[in-house]
Amino acid sequence: MAQSFVPHQPGGSPSATDPRRLPAASEATRLLCAGTYLDDGFRDAVIDQLYVHEERFAAPSLGHDASRVLAHALRARRIELAWAAGILALWIVAIPLTKGMVALLITPFLLLGVARWVRGRSATAPVYRIVVAFLLRWYGRLMALQSALLLFYLAFGDDESDGEFLGDLFESTGFLDLAVGLAAQGMWDVGALEVWITIAVPFLVAWAVATQRGQFARALTQELSRERFPDQRSDPAELAEGARFRRLRDRIRVEQHARLIMYDADVPFCGAGSPHEPWSLSVELRPRKNLDGKAPEPLDNSAILRRVVPLLEALRVPSPHGSPQLQAAVRDRLRELEIDEVVFLPVDGLPARTAAPYTPEGFEAHRSRAIEEGGETRRHFLRIRVGGWGEEIVTTVFVRVHTQGGMLMLEVAPHVLRPVKRLYRDADRIAHRYRHNHHFGKAVWALGQTPRSAGQAVVTLWRALGQLWRVLTAGHAGALPEGPWVSVRELGSEDEASLFQEMDVSRYLKSVQDRVANGVTIALREAGYETAEFEQKIVHVAEGGTFIENTKGNVTVGHHNTVTSKTFTTSTTGGDRG
Repeated sequence: MAQSFVPHQPGGSPSATDPRRLPAASEATRLLCAGTYLDDGFRDAVIDQLYVHEERFAAPSLGHDASRVLAHALRARRIELAWAAGILALWIVAIPLTKGMVALLITPFLLLGVARWVRGRSATAPVYRIVVAFLLRWYGRLMALQSALLLFYLAFGDDESDGEFLGDLFESTGFLDLAVGLAAQGMWDVGALEVWITIAVPFLVAWAVATQRGQFARALTQELSRERFPDQRSDPAELAEGARFRRLRDRIRVEQHARLIMYDADVPFCGAGSPHEPWSLSVELRPRKNLDGKAPEPLDNSAILRRVVPLLEALRVPSPHGSPQLQAAVRDRLRELEIDEVVFLPVDGLPARTAAPYTPEGFEAHRSRAIEEGGETRRHFLRIRVGGWGEEIVTTVFVRVHTQGGMLMLEVAPHVLRPVKRLYRDADRIAHRYRHNHHFGKAVWALGQTPRSAGQAVVTLWRALGQLWRVLTAGHAGALPEGPWVSVRELGSEDEASLFQEMDVSRYLKSVQDRVANGVTIALREAGYETAEFEQKIVHVAEGGTFIENTKGNVTVGHHNTVTSKTFTTSTTGGDRG
């Protein structure tokens, strides 16, 4: 059985000494957990992928812990469900208690909720949606104002002048004509108690909304604070009861960091982020002419990658800085570069999710066969990962080498996970601003959220019931296993990064790809093969561009590059391809 060419990771790695470098305590994990309290769509997606669909394997979690994100998603949903049920119950109980007078508030609040739904969350909504939402919103606000004036007049006004005042006040109102007429003529049999209960309902709902917001804010500033989050054992979300959650949590923790990756054919690199200019090339293995009649040594895939790994490991070592103190002070993220071997295995044919061969013996058996077979479905890769900005920028390069028919094939698939969404990164500021706001500001905010509280409560309960119904009836627990469809990290990521972050990604990728190309060149040379063709097909220029020849000519990656061949020279000064 072939031995692994990747040595054990050095014991002095930061993750071995600093608990904040562990995936479960990384900044990316903390912000994703915060996102479950701030973004109900993200929270529902996490629960659906990791909790409802029990048959799906967890995607590789690069720099974060998906099981801890799921724990906080379930906790946030439990809190929101409790408050949603209470708010909805408050509105329902108010109907008989007020003899239906609370409908004066429900109707305009419903219009405001419909206006919000029509507008949608998109920043670039169609014009017709904006216009319709604007009209509904202002009509709802006018109705709410009239309802409030009516209620306060019924509470403080003179019964003898009620009819004349109300007739003048609501003369132009279409919807409230019937209600006003009934109230003015005394046909609506309500007393002062019903009126005051109607007035109290929105304030009670506002109190519930404010209390829920305060509970979320405390979670963000306490157990999800930078100081307390690394202590996973004291996290209340991790202490949640439930056999299903504990079972899935244990499975996710085994699967998400395993070197054996069970994948779906449609998204094989799920969890690694978006592809970043993947490339491949092939060269003829020609013996060198100056071997003095000796035949070149056999060159297999392991031998090539065995020469690549030491060059990659050398990226962890800082360049000489004149003194050991200055050298030790270097904080470049390449010092924490991780190298390991992974085997991609399709889920087809597995009888159950628990049947995946995650044991060390099972992985080694697949690794030793996959590295040389060059199969289509079972594939061996060298995975090089650099996590920067608190694991918010994760750069991963997958490298695969294969020799067949006197040819050498090299495949390089870089992927990048970009920062988590801005809303999650602002979680600390949002929670701090709310908790340190004065009582008047909190009251105004809560009253502003009251009109949509009933509709939001219904939506929250409906989504939770839908997920519960799928858990009970869809048969996911006994279904055939599936590969991951989406990653928690990818769900919570932005599409773009800052300029500093993109510069770091470019530097990591260029460093890694340069060392991979150098390692392959050394392996070819030491085995007695020509390297001129390989060196010609991969040319690293001052700007860091990489040229890869294909069957139609030359492909350039980068800007302001120069392509050189045996017969001509072409300069490109514009786009990414020439």
